This record gives sequence, structure tokens and C-alpha cells, in this order.
Amino acid sequence: MKLIIQIPCYNEEETLKSTIEDLPKKIDGVDEIEYLIIDDGSTDHTIDVARAAGVHNIVHFQQNKGLAHGFVAGIDAALHLGADIIVNTDADNQYNGEDIVKLVEPVIQKKAHIVIGERPIDTTDHFSWKKKKFQRWGSFVVRVASKTGIPDAPSGFRAYSREAALRLNVMNEYTYTLETIIQAGRNKIPMLSVPIRTNEETRESRLFKSMWTYIERSSIVIIRSFMLYKPLRFFGVLGIFSIVFGLAIGIRFLVFYFTGSGGGHVQSLILVALLILLGVQSIIAGLQADIIAANRKLLEDIQYRVRKSDCEPKNEE
Repeated sequence: MKLIIQIPCYNEEETLKSTIEDLPKKIDGVDEIEYLIIDDGSTDHTIDVARAAGVHNIVHFQQNKGLAHGFVAGIDAALHLGADIIVNTDADNQYNGEDIVKLVEPVIQKKAHIVIGERPIDTTDHFSWKKKKFQRWGSFVVRVASKTGIPDAPSGFRAYSREAALRLNVMNEYTYTLETIIQAGRNKIPMLSVPIRTNEETRESRLFKSMWTYIERSSIVIIRSFMLYKPLRFFGVLGIFSIVFGLAIGIRFLVFYFTGSGGGHVQSLILVALLILLGVQSIIAGLQADIIAANRKLLEDIQYRVRKSDCEPKNEE
């Protein structure tokens, strides 16, 4: 059983050493532990610090490509390196390295293919009241969209089995955390959440400039993911809402018409026609998108088989 702990990095020379030092060196049920750094175009001495700390593998980008791209590149590299379990953690030492054992145990025991660390958000001092509320609300929306019970969706402290990693697809360029939960939930991949500890904040988040930027981008990711994995329901609800609203306005016009005052409300008929037409078009778009989604599932299965074959260890003669 081989565990690879991957750490996406962007100018992390000040915190990377302490992060690596906190990582476990031995875990029951794991025969081999390796570290993997994804250097996302750092301009400082991140790579030198990683090598000095004894990091086994380094993926290096010439320029910054973003967290989602770095995460996917790390997963791909870990699979090619023969990882049976992949743990993702942050380079700013936000998460307690000792809790990696909690993430790995359910995977080893085959209780889950994805395990996500639940941070103590309510008792974390450096989280503002507003951030705590937004974190809770965002996680609730993701639970509804994914039909899972994950309480801390934005947490980047998580473990993946080899099987789950082979099936991962990240389409947005912002972050992988929300999309992968929705994707796994819709694809019936077993997931668990375990409570973890966090360390003191070492720097401000680089993922978003403000809370409103975070909300905006996260909302786009959630809506887009829902459109991808449940297109008929998404467009169907919009279409039915539009048709019902149009019919309601039509009934209103008929009431005015039969009471003798319909002449001043003729423009309502135009709105009724537009709303019903828009609703029908939305439902048709949902049916078309549902067919495309079915084809996408077939392509994902083909991708899984190709990736699995490509990442199989080659026997040396």
C-alpha cells in the first residue's frame, strides 16, 4: 500500500518546511509514504526548500496555472507513481499533519473512496463571523447539489483512493473542492467526513481577494456543476417556472377580459407568449443536454479505462 501526500505550492518557501516536517512518516496499513510537490510557477525558493526537506517528487510549472490545474496535475503524477492512496494538503500548514491518519484509515478499511477533513469552523479564531456563515451556507448548497452529507465542502484536506482518483475530472480553473464533491456524489462514489484540527493562520488566503469574489466564483462552480450532472432537472425547473408564470399572467388577462376591461391589458398576451415559448425552449434544451450528459458518461468511462491502463505499473523483464 503506497501513500503519496501531494502539496500544491505557489511561493511557499516560508511555510513549506514546517508543513513537510508535520507530515507522518509511518502509518499502520501503509507500506510506503512519499511526498509530492506541485510547484505552480513559484518565483521564490520553494523548490529548493522542498528538495532540502527530502521531498521525493516535484511537478514544476513555468508559470502560475491555478489551484485546480495544479491539483489535477498532482493527481495524475501520483497515479503514474503508483499511489494507492493520495492525500492532498495545503502548503501553508493550515492542517494538522498528524490528522492524515484519520483521512487514510477509512480508505484502508474500504469504508470510503474519498475522505474529507471537517475543520472546526465555529471555533477557528482567525475565521470572521461572515466567513463562518458563508462557509456553512456554501457547504449546505453543495450538500443539496451533490446529495451528500459533507459538512465542510471547501476543505482541501482530503484523501482519495486510487479508484476515486482515476475517475476525477475537474472542469473549472478556480478550485477543485466543490466540483469534485458534486461529481463524486452524482457518480455514487462513497465519501466520508472526519473531524480534523487546524493550525494557526500563517498568511492570508491567495485563492480569492475578497469574500464576495469567493461567493461569486463558488456560485458559478456549483451552478455549472449542477448543469453538467443534472441538466434535465436544471433546465426543466427553469422551463416549468417560466410556463407557470406565463399561464398565471394569462389567467390574469382572462379575468380582466371577461370583466370587460381586457382592452388595456393586451400587452400581457405578448408577455404570456414569450414566457411560455421561453419555458418550452428551456425544457427542450434540458432534453438535449440530458442526451449530451449520457454521452459524457460514456466518455468518462472510456477515459477511466484509458487512464487506468496508462497508470498501471509496467513490469520490467
